[in-house]
Amino acid sequence: MFIERLRYAGIFAALMGGSTFCQAQAPLTLEHAVSLAQAADPWLDRSRHRQAATAAQSIAAGALPDPIVSLNIANLPLDSLDFGQEPMTQLKVQASQTFPRGDTRKLKRRQLQEQGEQQPLMRRDRLARVSVAVSKLWLDAYRHRETIRLIKNDRALFEHLVDIAESNYTSGVVRTQQHDLVRAQLELTRLEDRLVLAQQQQEATLAQLGEWLPHVAPRAISLSETLPTMGDEQHAEVPDAISQTLLSHPKIKTIDQQLAMTRTGIELARQQHKPQWKLNTGYGYRDDDPLGNERSDFFSLGLSFDVPLFPAQRQDQEVRSALALDAALKTEKALALRSMRASYESTRSRLQRLNQRKTLYEQRLLKEVHDQAQASLTAYTNDAGDFAEVVRARIAELNANIDFLNISVDRLLAITELDYFLPSGATHSDGVPTP
Repeated sequence: MFIERLRYAGIFAALMGGSTFCQAQAPLTLEHAVSLAQAADPWLDRSRHRQAATAAQSIAAGALPDPIVSLNIANLPLDSLDFGQEPMTQLKVQASQTFPRGDTRKLKRRQLQEQGEQQPLMRRDRLARVSVAVSKLWLDAYRHRETIRLIKNDRALFEHLVDIAESNYTSGVVRTQQHDLVRAQLELTRLEDRLVLAQQQQEATLAQLGEWLPHVAPRAISLSETLPTMGDEQHAEVPDAISQTLLSHPKIKTIDQQLAMTRTGIELARQQHKPQWKLNTGYGYRDDDPLGNERSDFFSLGLSFDVPLFPAQRQDQEVRSALALDAALKTEKALALRSMRASYESTRSRLQRLNQRKTLYEQRLLKEVHDQAQASLTAYTNDAGDFAEVVRARIAELNANIDFLNISVDRLLAITELDYFLPSGATHSDGVPTP
């Protein structure tokens, strides 16, 4: 599968070779463009940082709350402020430790771990999306460049035809009318307009492609001369279990992780029905009495807990909210699967029609329009044809060549889009494709 080869193409090598590419201005292949874009994508770095942040949060969530320590003087007489006057006057040191409800700590830690596990899946999906986006821009840029080449070649041919028509009109050797000269010049002007438009489209596409390649200047991009070879055998038939296949897609697996989080959230909400405990300890120091007799110090120990007296107003609502979120995510998953399957089958149908048209052009149409153009020119030079027919035949041949170019490019675009839906291969834990 071509898109998989792009993901496994060597991102690290692309990073090392980015500067030399700019210097040498070597032809930029589609595979290299995808590798450079994936290596330079800041979204991937952001995802890794978010995963690291969530991992740290999960560790913190599993720890007990910090104990609370308090210092105070109790029962100090105001008449004398003498610490030793009254027997109940004491210097108290108290400490308390809260123990969260039930398995709250364990569940919060698990929920954060599940949240972090979304990031590698999201990076895999991002890599595939970058591959599709960059492939589209590269192929469009190739399309515009080749269109420019075809138009330039045809313009040179028309300029030659104008010269022939002017010579024939002046000499009167071959039947040529003044309006033939006007028609030829008009077609030259139209070709110039098409050329300017194609150049404008090429510049815009290269600028967009340059956004994905920060180390490559758009003006320095030189595309390779040939289109890549992409097989479509894996898409020749729709798999009977395409929906089952899509279940392994990173986008769907990400929703699965969200579902795991919500289910943990349901368990977490149910923990709110359990009490929260707090252990309290204290030590009270007493000074000697006025006669110098030693007084015994005090030690206290207590346990407190809250009582959820009105669960229907809070705890039950939190459980109900978590269950509703779970149901919403299940619906989201079903909708995503349905949408992806429809997109796959629609694009596959388009690919089949493009393959049919490509075969038709290769086997018949291109040859027929070329033969027609040659025949019309031969007839005109022998004074047995019409100059206008020569012009029409040449324009028809140019349009047929551009149509064939568009079919070839659109076919590769369809294959690239279809490859996105197939399960991705193995990746490192940080989401970077395996070289």
